[in-house]
Amino acid sequence: MSLTSHIMMIKPVNFKYNEETAVNNRFQQATKDIDVQKLALIQFDKMLALLENNNVNVQVFEDTLETYTPDSIFPNNWISFHEDGSIVLYPMFSKNRRKERRQDIIDILSNKYELKNTVDLTYFEQKDLFLEGTGSMILDRQNRVTYMCTSARSSTKILYEFCKNLGYNPLYFKAQDRKGFPIYHTNVMMCMGDNFTVICGEAIKSVSEKDRLIKNLRRHGKEIINISFDQMEHFAGNMLQIKNKYDQPLLVMSEQAYLSLNKKQLKCLEKHAQLLYSPLDVIEKNGGGSARCMIAEIFLPLKKRPAS
Repeated sequence: MSLTSHIMMIKPVNFKYNEETAVNNRFQQATKDIDVQKLALIQFDKMLALLENNNVNVQVFEDTLETYTPDSIFPNNWISFHEDGSIVLYPMFSKNRRKERRQDIIDILSNKYELKNTVDLTYFEQKDLFLEGTGSMILDRQNRVTYMCTSARSSTKILYEFCKNLGYNPLYFKAQDRKGFPIYHTNVMMCMGDNFTVICGEAIKSVSEKDRLIKNLRRHGKEIINISFDQMEHFAGNMLQIKNKYDQPLLVMSEQAYLSLNKKQLKCLEKHAQLLYSPLDVIEKNGGGSARCMIAEIFLPLKKRPAS
């Protein structure tokens, strides 16, 4: 089981619609005449409580008002944590999102976890090339495959650099929304579980690319659960499978994602994990991301405590 019970989340202090990211994130919709930060914080706290009540180890950091970081609630885009003690820092499309990278967070985590190596890919920002972490990439950690739909935020050149450093094999493809616009992040149309994959197959127009993807997933024993454009637009692709401290698998999603699924799809998912869902509509509308985006998985080895 390539799941973790250790995750990181960032509590927002200035969450709002980010105009810089909206240029290529078609999932964003500005909500007017409400206190977006206040409502987003309520939804964040509800999701945090849901995870902690289900025995997930959540390391929570609070964002700071010292910098303007309206999307800090989505930490999986700037950092990822790996089983061999590596961390990866990623190049971000939006300039205000680059300010989310915080050394103090890394330093605090290093007190608890083994940090052995840093792969810093942020220099690609100088070349206007981007790869936004596990938003851009879907990692099959069991089989060492990285799946990615290409976009302005997801460069194949950096994908190969990531795979070379972390020992993955790349598989990339093109994916479009119902209006033909490139899907900005792979994790809004695809979710990788231990024994299943949720994917919006109709977003992949190339028959050869879709066939190659499906064959690879089946070769690795994944049950494929297809979702529609409508379900993808309700963030049904933006799920994440984790586990709790008792090694019980959990599948985390938003309330609207859960409600968009039909009985057959739910039955398939329930074979693989307990389903956890929480209302995230304010975060989803203004941020263009959902439950998976709010979680950075921590696969780092725990530091050994000195013998007493």
